[in-house]
Amino acid sequence: MERVKVQYAKTHLSALLASVERGEEVLIARGDRPVARLVPVDCPEDRVLGFVPYAVPDDFAGPLTDDEVDAWEGDV
Repeated sequence: MERVKVQYAKTHLSALLASVERGEEVLIARGDRPVARLVPVDCPEDRVLGFVPYAVPDDFAGPLTDDEVDAWEGDV
């Protein structure tokens, strides 16, 4: 684990984040006292959409009918 001072972390944050992205950990210290640790984030796997059978209609983004506009505006 790499140990750096706060000032170094402030001026080299991009490089430290690149190290963390490679799986390394970085300990940030104020003086001799550790105050924070940069660690990689465990990202969950991408969720698969399509857990229900549904298809978006081709006219989904088309204009609304007069009845739909009235329902939307509460004039029903």
